[in-house]
Amino acid sequence: MDSILKPLYIAVSWVIVTLHDLLSPIFGTDSGVSWSLAIVGLVILIRIILIPLFVKQIKSQRALTALQPHMKEIQKKYKDDRQKQSEEMMKLYKEHKTNPLASCFPILAQAPIFFALFTVLNGIGKNPPVKHGVLTQEDVVSAAAAKFFGAPISQTFLGTDITTVKVVTVILIAFMSLTTFTTQRQLMLKGMPKMDSSNNMMLQQQKIMLYAFPVIFAISGVNFPIGVLIYWSTTNLWTWGQQFYVIKRNPTPGSPAYEELQKKKIKKTGVTPIPEAEVIEPTEELKGQRNQPKKKKKKNK
Repeated sequence: MDSILKPLYIAVSWVIVTLHDLLSPIFGTDSGVSWSLAIVGLVILIRIILIPLFVKQIKSQRALTALQPHMKEIQKKYKDDRQKQSEEMMKLYKEHKTNPLASCFPILAQAPIFFALFTVLNGIGKNPPVKHGVLTQEDVVSAAAAKFFGAPISQTFLGTDITTVKVVTVILIAFMSLTTFTTQRQLMLKGMPKMDSSNNMMLQQQKIMLYAFPVIFAISGVNFPIGVLIYWSTTNLWTWGQQFYVIKRNPTPGSPAYEELQKKKIKKTGVTPIPEAEVIEPTEELKGQRNQPKKKKKKNK
């Protein structure tokens, strides 16, 4: 596994060391501020790289919204045949090039980076410290001594009896779980069209993510080094801000945020804007019907 992930160890450690070297003249080589801000810088760089994936996620979610009438028809038509219903759903997704799991793509894309950072920081916290990537022995010693609010960034909740470490990790775990919950809740309340069907797949998926992810992070967070908790808390803040901007500036048609934006436009201009419509590409069946030659009408003699 180490040999497979070695390029990621090199990339992650190189970014952190480079940013640390740039910040050291300002905050100091062994300063926790330098190492913590280097981790924050890693988040910013990764999230900038993932912007195209975020845009794809938004497009896929809106395509799913536009497909809701078709999905309901399939659910109604094959309500007694779950297998056929699933086959028709997958066929619909394939025809319109969308994916109901698109909202998970940014998290899945970050997973290898997250694991690489965990391994690098976990190695620093061992006694003696273990080097990964481009970290030198000097870097490892410096990072191991770096502290975030008095707690070494390489320590975990379960790996020490130091009270300061436990308090800082609990606060970061709570913050990480809370920001995960609020980000998902923001999307459900403001960014998604109103859905009244209890059998709606997308709504069920969003509800699962709303409650499952915070619980997962809260339980697993006790095993994460403080540096990893800083990374994930920062990426949650980035996600919340990015999502807030999209929901406010370019909301999904039919969502509460879209209705609020339309009301503001009416109030500002006094003119009712033309509602936006989601364009759905015709299915192969409809294309075939369009391409069929038209029958000539018989003229009455």
